[in-house]
Amino acid sequence: MTHVMAKGANIPLTATAVRAVLRWTATPGTPDVDASALLLGSDGRVRSDTDFVFYNQPRHPSGVVRHLAKQSGGGEVWDTVEVELTKLPADVESVVLAGSAEGGSFPSVGGLRVLLYDAATADGGAALAEFPVLDTGDVTALVAAELYRRAGGWKFRAIGQGYDSGLSGLATDYGIAVEDDTVTHHPEPGPTPAPAGEEEPDTYTLAPAAPTNAPLPPPPTTPPPAPRPQAQPQPQPQPGYGYPQPQHQPSAYGYPQPQPQTGYGYPPPQPQVQPQARPPFTLPPQGPQFQPR
Repeated sequence: MTHVMAKGANIPLTATAVRAVLRWTATPGTPDVDASALLLGSDGRVRSDTDFVFYNQPRHPSGVVRHLAKQSGGGEVWDTVEVELTKLPADVESVVLAGSAEGGSFPSVGGLRVLLYDAATADGGAALAEFPVLDTGDVTALVAAELYRRAGGWKFRAIGQGYDSGLSGLATDYGIAVEDDTVTHHPEPGPTPAPAGEEEPDTYTLAPAAPTNAPLPPPPTTPPPAPRPQAQPQPQPQPGYGYPQPQHQPSAYGYPQPQPQTGYGYPPPQPQVQPQARPPFTLPPQGPQFQPR
């Protein structure tokens, strides 16, 4: 039984591998549509550029996600991606099933729908789910559906989210940038490698070593030391008007005694007082009682 799903609905999956088919009506002037798959980690971004599987990179390095050749018949065209769910790396949390239109926008694509098959089902068998992609708006890329882990198993969700910025806008949201039909992964910002032939910043190169048989350079000549400058005697200030007067050392034994200065601003010298000679000591006259008899 095929589950016909509305936008936002989801169903659990029991199949170990699935085949997701993007199918549309082939009419004149219809844009060419390409299916693709992005393997996402827990942060909702690809781990490297190899996680984008599309017509220019049709096989994931693990071999468990593959883009098949486009087919047509019965007035319809379809593009297919196969995913072996149980063999996906453990750090892959989801697989986005996307589509892009070349030469027009999705409103010009009639009968667009996503069909999900058990990979073990032969061509022509009944699909597990069908999601008619309607009301996409004037967009050139879209996330059609998603396979994601839940409670140890896998589920399928109908999304139908369009991007008016094309495949590059869709891929940029998941860590991929598409430039000039090539895919380049954009990791977190880091040091920019230097162009070939140029050194990276903070890279130092040692000078080449001298050959072992090269003559040794002569020893350096040591110039004679320059003569040491002789200390010049400092002039002593002369006493006079307006200059501070020299301080004398206190008188002490063995030092010359300072001589008093005379001149303007100094007190006149005091005359030295000579001590008077003492008169000779003379006994007082003795009384008659002390006179010799």
